[in-house]
Amino acid sequence: MCTQIDAITWNGGTAVAQPEYLRIAAELRQRIASGQLAPGDQLPTLPALCTVYGVSETTIRNALRLLATEGLIETRARAGTRVRPRPPIHRMAADRYRSTPGAKSTPYTRDQGIGWSEYRLDKRFERVQADTELSALFDCEVGERLLARHFVFYDNDQPTQMSTSYVRWSDVAGTPVADPINEPWPGGTRAQLGSLGIRVTAITESFTAAMPNEVEAATLRIGAGVPVLRYTRKHIADTGRVVEVAHPIVRRGDTTIVDFRIELDD
Repeated sequence: MCTQIDAITWNGGTAVAQPEYLRIAAELRQRIASGQLAPGDQLPTLPALCTVYGVSETTIRNALRLLATEGLIETRARAGTRVRPRPPIHRMAADRYRSTPGAKSTPYTRDQGIGWSEYRLDKRFERVQADTELSALFDCEVGERLLARHFVFYDNDQPTQMSTSYVRWSDVAGTPVADPINEPWPGGTRAQLGSLGIRVTAITESFTAAMPNEVEAATLRIGAGVPVLRYTRKHIADTGRVVEVAHPIVRRGDTTIVDFRIELDD
């Protein structure tokens, strides 16, 4: 089978043939980005696009498949292909872990700018043992017993974050913190640990970006071409002991902005 190659690009002064479906995808992508094709707009039918671009249905399908992978369009039975609504941008402020006395909120709800009634949490708890990676993060022995808490966070029924949070079993065994019925917990992990007499005085986060794996793409309902932000968080007690590790926390990367403020003495 031959691949249609019409477009020519230049790479270091050398002409490079580009598959036609990439050119068509780039043109449609630009129309979406500029607002010519707005969220909810229906794209022309396959035959119509074939006529416009003078190519085969296979070429058009390849272009649309690429845009769908990037999360820009979606195709539904008997509804055609439409531009997907773009989720709002959310800013993660550096001070989101500061507690607000009496407030029924968590760092997640403050990140999302939503109220408690708009927040839903899927959860699954299990007891595990620290492997080499977790023992290094906790600075504990391999094999130490931990409670793994798997969460999917929803903003008005839209999944926007997933994480696995680990706490030491010796800290939480037999307490309300070990019972998933008590989630979500107002104030989040810091408030939970505070209820056990553990005073958290520092939180660290380490960020990376990558393409989603199959589970992440399915859970967050994003295309395989939408990048995700993964980060590892530690809650550290006033004794210097690591008392919680979330590894990883995953959010879609194209709608998340992480804000930092650095105070300078000079």
